[in-house]
Amino acid sequence: MGDTNDRKDSQQLAQDRTDWAEDRTMMANERTFAGWMRTGLAAIGIGIGFNALFGKWEPAWAPKAIASIFMAVGIFIIYAAQKRGCAVQERLDAHDAEPVKGVNLRLIAAFMGLGGLCLLIGIWVFEF
Repeated sequence: MGDTNDRKDSQQLAQDRTDWAEDRTMMANERTFAGWMRTGLAAIGIGIGFNALFGKWEPAWAPKAIASIFMAVGIFIIYAAQKRGCAVQERLDAHDAEPVKGVNLRLIAAFMGLGGLCLLIGIWVFEF
């Protein structure tokens, strides 16, 4: 009888450890998502800064083209981060943790990507 209870206790402990590991993985996924979002925003910021710093170069399209490359890479990083983050969130189950929902990751990425796209269009449309 005692042997059966010990086996159930050890199985429950193993399940608890697995659940906690899954929760930690979900939280790590959120931190990774945030890190990639920062990287994407940094690339967009580098593009804006490059255009502002070297905007008087001739021909005029050259600094805009270089800035556009940085900004496009930043937008791609944001898109890739949300794809990857949402895929991980869908594979895992939360137990004790309350992770950010996949739809919220998509919304955050969509607004940041849209903002980056507006800035990208803005450097070509508006004269500074």
